Amino acid sequence: MHLRVAGFTIHIAHADRSWPIAPAAAASAFLVDPAPADVEITVQVGRCEAPAGAPVFESGGSWRLFRTADGYRFSFVSPRSSAPYKIADFTPDFSSGRITLHEPFFAGMPAIDPLEYPLDELLIISLLARGHGVELHGCGILDDQSGCVFVGQSGAGKSTIARLWLEDERAVVLSDDRIVVRAHADGLWVYGTPWHGEAPLASPRRAVLKQIFLLRQLDRHALSALSRTDAVARMFAASFPILHDAAAVEFTLGFLDRVAATVPVRELGFAPTRSLIEFVRSA
Repeated sequence: MHLRVAGFTIHIAHADRSWPIAPAAAASAFLVDPAPADVEITVQVGRCEAPAGAPVFESGGSWRLFRTADGYRFSFVSPRSSAPYKIADFTPDFSSGRITLHEPFFAGMPAIDPLEYPLDELLIISLLARGHGVELHGCGILDDQSGCVFVGQSGAGKSTIARLWLEDERAVVLSDDRIVVRAHADGLWVYGTPWHGEAPLASPRRAVLKQIFLLRQLDRHALSALSRTDAVARMFAASFPILHDAAAVEFTLGFLDRVAATVPVRELGFAPTRSLIEFVRSA
């Protein structure tokens, strides 16, 4: 299958037809016809063993990251299995990889998504950190052919904003939780992702980025200017940097500084009413 997320085309090939592959529900909207791929991934079924050595990053959850002689290895664990249920090996630039599925764990499943969350997001974040862009914890809206992003941590009101815009016929919600910003020759673009929040809303579309709002819940609508330094710091706090890679962190900070220098980044205080839509449009 071919997926296109944030402008990256991913080709996933699996030779064993007795183990059919299919995307998760949210990712199915990101399926595309066969096309030249930015990432080539092969899938195999076998036995997974716990990687040797110390990880370079511990997620505190289901996955750990290791460095190998050939690049990087993600190891995924579950209470249902003593061995990792999935291992994903990638080259240093993440342009190619191999996913190994632990046969006892997946036996009997009608279909398998080799890139099942969080691996799909980890792959995109790793690609972005190599000079391509940034993922933000935010709600993205395509409104009258231009894009705006509402950035905030959990509970800031991103899903509330998504529901408000969902009722407007001039708007498309790109995502209610996580969006990607990339730079192209014609400017900054915002992309929807499959990783939705409470709504749940996820679109494969993109839009030219016109403005960014850092959310703050109030009893009224209000806009506040931010210094460039403050804007970068607050966007970084709501981004997904590759913390084990100093060069990737430096790129992310530099990219966010470019964003703050290119489009307005302001604090938006808001009350959860439909009047917010026109308030933002007038901004």
